[in-house]
Amino acid sequence: MTITRKALVTAAAALMAAGACTAADTESEGSASCAGLVTYDSRGYLPTEKSVFTVGERLGTATIEECDDTPNDSGDGVPESRTGAYRIEGVDPAEGIAVGDSAADAAPMAVHR
Repeated sequence: MTITRKALVTAAAALMAAGACTAADTESEGSASCAGLVTYDSRGYLPTEKSVFTVGERLGTATIEECDDTPNDSGDGVPESRTGAYRIEGVDPAEGIAVGDSAADAAPMAVHR
């Protein structure tokens, strides 16, 4: 299944809304945001801007990590959740995967080093 840029933007927005948190401007404080961090097979992945990719077979289940990178905010952050992990054709899963509730809405993620 080939994903278009429009579908990617929609999927990425849905993924971020469902399983990530937004960060205040913390870069000036030297803090990193946890927004978008997903783990699969003991590796961390972050969203990538890859615009065209083909989703392959389902690999298993990925974990969208708990995120509360704005502790002074009145919200409680985002709790840990699960989503599908999919192979991206032509990409070693140790380098990148696609995540989403289905292959049709999967967004690309690159390994975080």
